[in-house]
Amino acid sequence: MTATFADRLTAATQACGAPLCVGLDPLPDRIPALFGNARSDVRAVVDFCEAILDRAAGKCAALKPQLGFFEPYGPEGYALARDITAAARTRGVPVILDAKRGDIGTTAEGYARATLGPAPGFDADCVTLNPYLGLDSLTPFIDAAIAGGKGIAVLVRTSNPGARDIQDLDVDGAPLWTRVAEMLRPAMNAMTSASGWSNLMVVAGATWPEEARRIRAILPKALFLVPGYGAQGASAADAMAGLKDGFGGVVSASRSILYPPAAQAAGALAAWRAAIDDAIAAARAELSGA
Repeated sequence: MTATFADRLTAATQACGAPLCVGLDPLPDRIPALFGNARSDVRAVVDFCEAILDRAAGKCAALKPQLGFFEPYGPEGYALARDITAAARTRGVPVILDAKRGDIGTTAEGYARATLGPAPGFDADCVTLNPYLGLDSLTPFIDAAIAGGKGIAVLVRTSNPGARDIQDLDVDGAPLWTRVAEMLRPAMNAMTSASGWSNLMVVAGATWPEEARRIRAILPKALFLVPGYGAQGASAADAMAGLKDGFGGVVSASRSILYPPAAQAAGALAAWRAAIDDAIAAARAELSGA
């Protein structure tokens, strides 16, 4: 595979017509009984995730499995997350593994192999990272990404209200999140791809559109991963604030696509599929319109 993560994500965005990333958050209490009892049977989770991938493939620019919802199922859940990653990549859907790793030294090297490396690793296209142990905690992932044509998605300005507790702290006259963005400039330049975008991705929440514009000024070639759209209340216009003409990143929508009311009320799989298709179509229309 010669195209890098940024190239593949840009091509997928163009092909589907919107920068939509479907977040895969299998919540056992919300997976419909049509798939079985997800509280006790991992098979129900398997069937649900595979059904979501069937609906999303070709209609989204990326899939984002959230490991925190798979790991409670133990080894079976972890294996499912790897299997769904492989299935998505086989179908041409770039996968951003939402693992939020953050460690140093040989431990970070191990996490890099586990998330970005080939089997028995996840072989994901990109992995989310927490940078607050410093630049050396990112270096093993940067090296692995450059070697394998992969990406990393570094938390810069997250969408949660508590982001202010730390990310807004003043550091020499500027908030900490801007200093983190500035720290990432060399990595952005070192990871630039043929598409002109960097394989460095940064997390910039849709709930902070002005901050997203400032991050874009600091990191003009970085891809953006934008959470906070949909269930967290941010509008499509807010979510698109840091993108450039619909490119340069993806907007993540999870629960608004996985659990729309019509899907929750569906009494048959055909009705459930139609409801999921409608939710994906609505998100794509909103984002492309914005």
